Amino acid sequence: MNSGVKETFKDETTKPHPETRPEPRSGIRPGIRPASRSAPASPAPAALAAKVRTLAPTMTRSMQRVAEAVASDPAGCAALTVTGLAERTGTSEATVVRTSRLLGYPGYRDLRLALAALAAQQAAGSAPAVTADIAVDDSLIDVVAKLAQEERQCLADTAAALDVTQLEAAVAALAAARRIDVYGIGASNLVAQDLVQKLLRIGLIAHAHSDPHLAVTNAVQMRARDVAIAITHSGRTTDVIEPLRVAFDHGATTIAITGRPDGEIAAYADHILTTSTARESELRPAAMSSRTSQLLVVDCLFIGVAQRTYETAAPALSASYEALAHRHSPRTGH
Repeated sequence: MNSGVKETFKDETTKPHPETRPEPRSGIRPGIRPASRSAPASPAPAALAAKVRTLAPTMTRSMQRVAEAVASDPAGCAALTVTGLAERTGTSEATVVRTSRLLGYPGYRDLRLALAALAAQQAAGSAPAVTADIAVDDSLIDVVAKLAQEERQCLADTAAALDVTQLEAAVAALAAARRIDVYGIGASNLVAQDLVQKLLRIGLIAHAHSDPHLAVTNAVQMRARDVAIAITHSGRTTDVIEPLRVAFDHGATTIAITGRPDGEIAAYADHILTTSTARESELRPAAMSSRTSQLLVVDCLFIGVAQRTYETAAPALSASYEALAHRHSPRTGH
């Protein structure tokens, strides 16, 4: 924690603070550490609710109370001093400040300004609504409506919170890459395969790895000008973190696509692209809902790379269409 904030957290648990990242293991290439990344700007007011939904599961209980209060009643909280918000949530002033910083604001004053702006947006009807969870006895009509709203919310949250500076740096690295490896397990591997298929069609050399042993053995061969991408919603999937660490150690540019930018994966990522997720429920776990926002980030990366390499990407894409055209022709006869 920064100096100047007294650490008196009687209501805090002993859970490690989510902002604390693990120190990289020995062997990290000198001079390049995650701390060298440019500091992201404070999130726009419209992204505040998205940040709360994304980070709340990693917060302590007292910090969750502060986060939920500012997200549910931005107008009311904007009118409160740091002492007033601490009293309203039954926490401490230090907890309010810590929560503000975790949400991406330098201090409570900045969060308060964002809350006032968000309240104005809501009053104008521009803030998206949040739907209720799907219940086991919901009709299919309700399921369709709720899922459609959740997907829209998830995409809007991801777009609002995505750090464009980090995205541009990732696009530049991919466009110049000699070789690209993408790591993902389970549902994230489906996203990894989608990205690789897109990159292959514009002439880039890319591979998706779901086997952790193969991923690590391939990562050992990576060098400068190579790019390694890890996709993990939780930010702490060991089978994805390990190959990214190895690629990082061997000089590759590393990118993490994750819903937990404060997770362990961040220690080995040169660039972090944060995804949002629909609220997790018993019928729709995070691995399913996170895929929507991951696919949006993948599309942003692909379009960005295609724009930068258009002279070679356009002919390669046309050639791939032509090569597959006969497989989509209408059948004749039987």
